[in-house]
Amino acid sequence: MKNNIESNILIIDDDEGVVQAMSTFIEKMGHKMEYAFTIKDGLDKIYSSGFDIILLDVNLPDGSGLSIIDEVLALPVSPQIIIMTGFSDPDGAQLAIESGAWDYIEKPASLKKLKLQISRALEFQKQKKRSAIPLVLKLNNIIGRSRAITQCLEKASQFATSEANVLITGKTGTGKELFARVIHDNSMRKNNNFIVVDCSILTENFIESVLFGHEKGAFTGADKKRNGLVSLANNGTLFLDEIGELPESIQSSFLRVLQEKKFRSVGGEKEIHSNFRVIAATNRDLDQMVFENKFRSDLLYRLKTLTMEIPALENRKEDIQEIASFHNEHLCAQYRMDTKELSSGFMEMLESYHWPGNVRELVNTMEICISQAPVEKKIFAYHLSPKIRAQITRSSLKNNQQGSLTQTKNMAEENYLLPFKKFLETTEKRYLESLYTHTSGDIQQLSRISGISRASLYRKLKNHGIK
Repeated sequence: MKNNIESNILIIDDDEGVVQAMSTFIEKMGHKMEYAFTIKDGLDKIYSSGFDIILLDVNLPDGSGLSIIDEVLALPVSPQIIIMTGFSDPDGAQLAIESGAWDYIEKPASLKKLKLQISRALEFQKQKKRSAIPLVLKLNNIIGRSRAITQCLEKASQFATSEANVLITGKTGTGKELFARVIHDNSMRKNNNFIVVDCSILTENFIESVLFGHEKGAFTGADKKRNGLVSLANNGTLFLDEIGELPESIQSSFLRVLQEKKFRSVGGEKEIHSNFRVIAATNRDLDQMVFENKFRSDLLYRLKTLTMEIPALENRKEDIQEIASFHNEHLCAQYRMDTKELSSGFMEMLESYHWPGNVRELVNTMEICISQAPVEKKIFAYHLSPKIRAQITRSSLKNNQQGSLTQTKNMAEENYLLPFKKFLETTEKRYLESLYTHTSGDIQQLSRISGISRASLYRKLKNHGIK
């Protein structure tokens, strides 16, 4: 039975027999299809036409099909990708699924299974198109257009429509709190409090008081009643930063609060209700902490209903210039200066650095450069701290050395494959060419350094075509 609405399917496979069989099968299903035998031709077709599904082989003449998943899924209207391969590779299958592929199928696949996966992928694709929500968010100074950051913003847009708990992971300085605020500011709770709890600075003795509040006289120094942060987050969002630092002694009681949205203040008798939503963030591996019995598994499951990982800056370097330019304008306005020009050398340096402190470090670096050049109209690479410039220079020299070693190794390997006589000739030619360049062709110096007579030198130079 044919579908009422035709869909476009692309096959990228270098096996003509497979392509022919698949083409016949897909056309019988009632879909349009095209094919390509290489990655290059496949990408050309993808960029020139819209496809709903791509059936992608792994081993192709010009590379691995897995290498283009990210590029294809970065398209404004991305297709569903079904990987089809004759080689069983668990690592490749995991990589494909984690990269966003719909499924990973081993050849030969039954037509029934293939039809089922194509139908399911098409159903999902059509639903995705119908329910697509324009990405209109209050961004809170989140800058960047890379695929990595765009995916995070798409998730934030989805999470903002939900009431489920969210766990945001990522390295220090990537902007986890910024994304938490985006989710809150675009949710139904946006007109209520966004309460930040830094779990890393809470002492075990006072954490219950900070979270749940306390009654007057509950402990020494409790001279009056205080509301806790959980109470202040009523009808709003409770942001638990560095949740991995939450003391084990409080994890159990906080789990109950998450489940029932009720708690007692320290020294209190009545239960207090608070309708809060939790967004938690951490730079630690909570699954590993659960394995090491340092974090409750049931609490983790409660926290990670929805998850988002913020990429490190070194994994989205295409955003660096935009981030730097944005904060250049913002900081110059803050310091009441004219916006400074950022030199090409400065930008190159920014893109060359690995930014262990991520976006936070980049913003701090921009502020230092601008504040230290109050009258200059242009920021140069020299305005960067000596530490950053030294690390970039060191890394560059290290890469050059590694490249030279690789080149030398490749040359050596090539020579080992030559007959011994040819190896000697090749080595002699390279030696004479290097020596000739070093002495600027001075035959007297050539003879003195090499220990070869002039007559022999002339003959050897001629034989090797060195003029």
